[in-house]
Amino acid sequence: MPFERYRYIVVEGPIGVGKTSLARRLAQHAGAATLLDKPDENPFLAKFYQDPARYALATQLFFLFQRGNEVRDLAQLDMFRDTTVADYLLEKDPLFARMNLNAEEFALYQQIYHTLKLQAPTPDLVIYLQAEPETLVERVRRRAKDYEQTIPESYLLRLAQSYSDFFYHYDAAPVLTVNNENLNFVDGDEDFALLVQRIGEMRGAREFFSKGES
Repeated sequence: MPFERYRYIVVEGPIGVGKTSLARRLAQHAGAATLLDKPDENPFLAKFYQDPARYALATQLFFLFQRGNEVRDLAQLDMFRDTTVADYLLEKDPLFARMNLNAEEFALYQQIYHTLKLQAPTPDLVIYLQAEPETLVERVRRRAKDYEQTIPESYLLRLAQSYSDFFYHYDAAPVLTVNNENLNFVDGDEDFALLVQRIGEMRGAREFFSKGES
């Protein structure tokens, strides 16, 4: 099993890239627990997409406390005796805050975030999924979530760039960057098997995988 040396795996990437679907399949394959983001539980999210300036802070703080508490509880319960696969990285939370909050709100957010950040364990591996911004827009439009249909294309483009900038500098854990443009990890058994093999072969702190690699 290529997951024996990984007790905490995080799948990350912008909206529409397929991180939750891949996290679920990896967990099923490895017999692992999952730690999944719960955007539908955020009562401010749909309102944020309708009126970002008014609801950005409430939306961001709800996510921060939700995610921070879950990651903290996971560490305290010593669930890392077995593999856990998550579809979010707590350290990426400020990425959204920086995009959506004004200066005063972001200063308040940072004070709260730095308190919670100390309680978050470091992943053994981060799988960063990439796709072209146009692909992300198409995938989001195909999804059934009504509130996502109002997300401006410009927002998704900025988000994709923000993720790229974030992971360019991220060095807290090994990162496997995966070009998800032409890969199907949900229905494509061959693609998924190639990714599992690639995870097992990973030795460096930063590596890349795309269609066509062995």
